[in-house]
Amino acid sequence: MEGAGRNGEKKRVRRQSPERVLQRDPERTRAAILEAATKEFAENGMGGARVDAIAERAGTNKRMLYHYFGDKEQLYLRVLEEAYVGIRTAERELHIGDRTPEEGIGELALFTWRYFLKHPEFLSLLGTENLHRARWLRQSVRLKELHSHLIGELADVLERGKKAGVFIANADPLNVYLTIASLGYFYLSNQYTLSTIFGRDLVEPGNIDAWERHIVHVTLASISA
Repeated sequence: MEGAGRNGEKKRVRRQSPERVLQRDPERTRAAILEAATKEFAENGMGGARVDAIAERAGTNKRMLYHYFGDKEQLYLRVLEEAYVGIRTAERELHIGDRTPEEGIGELALFTWRYFLKHPEFLSLLGTENLHRARWLRQSVRLKELHSHLIGELADVLERGKKAGVFIANADPLNVYLTIASLGYFYLSNQYTLSTIFGRDLVEPGNIDAWERHIVHVTLASISA
């Protein structure tokens, strides 16, 4: 790019490439790599994802990727951790403990379903990790702490419901969460095969809304006194 300098002389202005800009901004570089890696792993799984493709998507190079994340496996674990941090952080903002027991459980069910709808990459990453029998998930201390908080808060809500006589005495926080998550995960992760087999478009808006109501109803019905 050229501009006017003193005495009317043309002055050449150097533009920095996106890659050079990223190299000078560590936080931006890490974020770009994580975003690119999330897409690559979600689309192609751990085995099919390529470091070259991640670097290209991020607008950087493999050297920078290895510098910040070590190797492909460490990068995948970081992506997995960030995916879980995303949903657990959003769950905390619900403050289900500030609601009545029934409202708290219903709100958690709604949130989980809508989060799955909005973040299909999260479901893809779950599928990949389950194919590998949680090989990388087991290495994360960070995730165990996150899930402990979720179950603890859910247990408190259930306990209040039991004392109020609205929930059955043996309502278990893990079982409640598994009910919510499985109803959403199975529906969305199998939407193409189920839609084909039963001749119904499961992702048609009307069907999505109906299943949302079904998840809340089934969850509450399973623990109502």
